Amino acid sequence: MSGTPTDVTTVRARRVLVGDEVRPATLHLADGRIAAIAPYDGADVPDLDVPDTATVLPGVVDTHVHVNEPGRTHWEGFATATLAAALGGVTTVVDMPLNSIPPTTTVAGLRAKQAAAAGQLAVDVGFWGGAVPGNEGDLEPLWEAGVLGFKCFLSPSGVDEFPPLDPAAFLRALRAVAGFGGLVVVHAEDAGVLDAAPARPSTAYADFLLSRPDEAETRAIRQVIDGARETGARVHVLHLSSARALPLLRAAKDEGLPVTVETCPHYLTFTAEQVPDAAARYKCCPPIRDAANRDELWAGLVEGVVDCVVSDHSPSTGEEKFRGGGDLQQAWGGISGLQVGFPAVAAEAARRGIDLATVSRWMSAATADLVGFPGKGRIAVGADADLLVHDLAEDTVVVADRLAHRNPISAYDGLTFPGRVTTTLVRGRVVDAGRPDRTWGRQLERTA
Repeated sequence: MSGTPTDVTTVRARRVLVGDEVRPATLHLADGRIAAIAPYDGADVPDLDVPDTATVLPGVVDTHVHVNEPGRTHWEGFATATLAAALGGVTTVVDMPLNSIPPTTTVAGLRAKQAAAAGQLAVDVGFWGGAVPGNEGDLEPLWEAGVLGFKCFLSPSGVDEFPPLDPAAFLRALRAVAGFGGLVVVHAEDAGVLDAAPARPSTAYADFLLSRPDEAETRAIRQVIDGARETGARVHVLHLSSARALPLLRAAKDEGLPVTVETCPHYLTFTAEQVPDAAARYKCCPPIRDAANRDELWAGLVEGVVDCVVSDHSPSTGEEKFRGGGDLQQAWGGISGLQVGFPAVAAEAARRGIDLATVSRWMSAATADLVGFPGKGRIAVGADADLLVHDLAEDTVVVADRLAHRNPISAYDGLTFPGRVTTTLVRGRVVDAGRPDRTWGRQLERTA
């Protein structure tokens, strides 16, 4: 589509996810929200008449995205990231506080981030704050300024301006955040385990796996759970890679601790056995593990031990990604999956007999609930009219240099997934890939 922005007032489809049920419906939209959910024949001439091969779902809420602007906009920026999001059915992203300069560890850093985002957003965007050594006094002001929670690392982040928390500093941050009812989201790899692991220069993926062992995750996750028990703080484990941590997380939930956990499309799609040597586009931390581990992660999602699925879109320049000429210890660790995460998970879920309603719960409702956005991630009267159309009559064919994110590098390059996001609506407005309205996306703040 091209020309002026297209505002939609009626959407009709044989397959609409309403609650937990996929059924025929006509959605009436007004003022950016869903005004009514009517029978399928409730509109004579709908603005958007969806083919019978397609399903209308709530837009994906991706709560783990590294936009990197300001400061490292040559890695990724708001204009490119939010267009990539929209083309993949993502209608809300939450930006991580690191890799930008300055990081979002002070209110001044948040204001710099908000200023950089102004006028560049094709979708709605919220912001995480950051917890780093010595900024305990900045956490409550950031919370009052509208951040959705606080990210921290238990091992080096990869950028000097966002250092990790040692055990004492981690507990101080948890206590501070618990005092005002906030949320701490944790990159959970143990620094001591990583320091002790073999990390020799190598192009072999097997060697890289040895340098990021399962124990780094299990030990750090145990620390996170113990911290939640001691302080009462709400905690969220980021990008779970190792299924060996599932028993710890299951027990924590059974105990009633305020612990949630996410995993990522690349851990659910790829396996270590498939990763070629010297292929830096697959490098991420924690790493992609073996096929049996992948199966266990899927089982953890189905059981509910793992709550949600997010992209952890973490791009960089080619210079950074391929630094070392195939030495996986030197390459930047991060996978660019914002545009293809939903089609990838939907396709693998279907192969495993898991329906789209369940995938949508993991990628839309659960993530919206995590950050306190009750008006997003669901099709309900009064909710934002954030919608995606996923059509099984078309395939998602991934060609890295045709993706919208800034640097054309992707682990998904060359793959084809059955089903494609054909249309995305952000608060009732169709996102035009050729002429996206970058004034339409809103900057979101915490409201409760």
